[in-house]
Amino acid sequence: MPHRTMDKKKLEHYKKLLTNMKEKLSHDVKNMAHNTDNQGNESSDVSGHVSHLADVATDMYDKEFNLGLASHDRKLLQQIDDALLRIEKGIYGICLGSGKAISQGRLDAIPYAEYCLEYQEELEKKKR
Repeated sequence: MPHRTMDKKKLEHYKKLLTNMKEKLSHDVKNMAHNTDNQGNESSDVSGHVSHLADVATDMYDKEFNLGLASHDRKLLQQIDDALLRIEKGIYGICLGSGKAISQGRLDAIPYAEYCLEYQEELEKKKR
């Protein structure tokens, strides 16, 4: 089934949008990794005494939470890279499942979308 290609101006818009998202996420991931690395010795104060157990637990929770966010952001970075690759290949905006065009509204909301809304809904139903 032939698909219509997106005009060059729209492609440039999405490429710029995705590139900006990628730069911001990369910066956030680096900051989270740096902050997580620096939390290693926060469970003791300057006198060498161990902090209250609740403080240690909070520090551990914060570290795990940050690692979870970083993991999510890395996945999102991969999706953005994949979308940029689809732009390079000339297949951006085409559903990878059905071959239909992804609506501009969907791409405006999720510029790294791989699937049209209908196909995404089918995938979600199958997961349940």
